[in-house]
Amino acid sequence: MKKNTLEMIVGLFMVAGFLAFGYLALRLGEVSFLTRGSTYTINAQFNNVSGVKQGAAVQVAGVVVGEVVKMWLGEKGYAHLALRIDNSLKVPIDSIASVKSQGIIGDKFIQLSLGGDEKVFANGGTIRDTESALDIESIISKFAFGSAK
Repeated sequence: MKKNTLEMIVGLFMVAGFLAFGYLALRLGEVSFLTRGSTYTINAQFNNVSGVKQGAAVQVAGVVVGEVVKMWLGEKGYAHLALRIDNSLKVPIDSIASVKSQGIIGDKFIQLSLGGDEKVFANGGTIRDTESALDIESIISKFAFGSAK
């Protein structure tokens, strides 16, 4: 009888462990049906997003408030980014999105400079007031080969 009780306890412990592991995997993996209510998506249109990768951070004043979830080339040759933003942050419609770099050669991220308008972007809104990536390599090559004025 004691052997059956011990096996039952171990079995229940294993099932509870697998359930906890599954929940953490889904939660940390940010499965959309679990995080749907805590984030919303804003699109941003840029001339150049050189160096920005999917999963790059979205920051406001140095604080990470979201991430880049999708990148695509739109009509007229503009680069479009889908930014997943935490629901606690409301982005005014006069905000500016900029491509910035962590240090001189660090990873690229999106910096949001919040505006002062009372109207805010709804889910799926598009920021068109953007500042594209600064291409350090082309600037250095212009100086190196004498074409900069």
